[in-house]
Amino acid sequence: MIITRTPFRVSLFGGGSDYPAWYRRHGGKVIGFAVDKFCYISVRVLPPFFAHKHRIVYSVMENVREIADIQHPAVRAVFSELAVSDGIELHHDADLPARSGLGSSSAFTVGLLNALYGLHGRSVTPRDLAIEATRIEQDVIREHVGSQDQVWAAYGGLNKVIFHTDGGFTVTPVTIGAARRRALEQYCHLYYTGRSRIASDIAADKIANLDSRAADIREMMAMVDEAEAILHGEGRNIDELGSLLHESWLLKRGLSARISNGEIDDVYDAARQAGALGGKLLGAGGGGFLLLFVPPQHHAAVRQRLGNLIHVPCGVAPEGSRIVMQERDGTVAQG
Repeated sequence: MIITRTPFRVSLFGGGSDYPAWYRRHGGKVIGFAVDKFCYISVRVLPPFFAHKHRIVYSVMENVREIADIQHPAVRAVFSELAVSDGIELHHDADLPARSGLGSSSAFTVGLLNALYGLHGRSVTPRDLAIEATRIEQDVIREHVGSQDQVWAAYGGLNKVIFHTDGGFTVTPVTIGAARRRALEQYCHLYYTGRSRIASDIAADKIANLDSRAADIREMMAMVDEAEAILHGEGRNIDELGSLLHESWLLKRGLSARISNGEIDDVYDAARQAGALGGKLLGAGGGGFLLLFVPPQHHAAVRQRLGNLIHVPCGVAPEGSRIVMQERDGTVAQG
């Protein structure tokens, strides 16, 4: 049995420029971090004593004989692309709900690939995982997804990611001091709106609007370098990051009418009135988690104002997907 742990992510700036339809023509850049909330995948070879060959357990349980009969699109695609021949039992668990803007789908795909590679004794790099997960999601499943979620799931950490017109990418860690990192983690709070959504559906609308909103995408890309300068603390107050997030959110809302709605706007405005400096809906939009950038002296006021929403503190996860448990021939190795 193999168990992998793969982080979700918080995208701060540059979202939209990580869609291939954009960066293969103009290049793209994003900045954000892997968050200390995780997706767990366990896989083992299933003994051949059952009526089914594969058992896949997530929010539902599938017992199937053939890979083609698997309903979960990522599992079906990964099993098919890796030419899985053994019967497999797979279990998925997560710290946070799916379809909530934290890159959970890509974390699942990256974690599953890592688990199956590990099951067959194959060691892979974070770059290998990110590239293969992106290929499967974009080219095999043909979902309307960007390319940043897979990178953070595979690499972890606080990074700037550059997407090149040739389809490649460069990951540059954003190196900051311990005090600055603690401040970032103190200011960043997640609030669950209670609304799940199909990110690919909203992303399709955003992709269709990329050309008409090109000036906004370029402005959001420029914010990546500005955010990096603030994070480095070169004479900059970290409060500036909150104001920049607010500017970015106003631009992001213009990319698609489906990104926000009156209810979410009311929550965001209430948080700002209570002391939040800025924030954004994470992921494609439409629901899921709202990231708020809140100075410590206003934490209590914001929590009280948004008391009906689930509050989740978050920190930076320094590592990407990793094998945390491996059992072979009765011997257990902890990762």
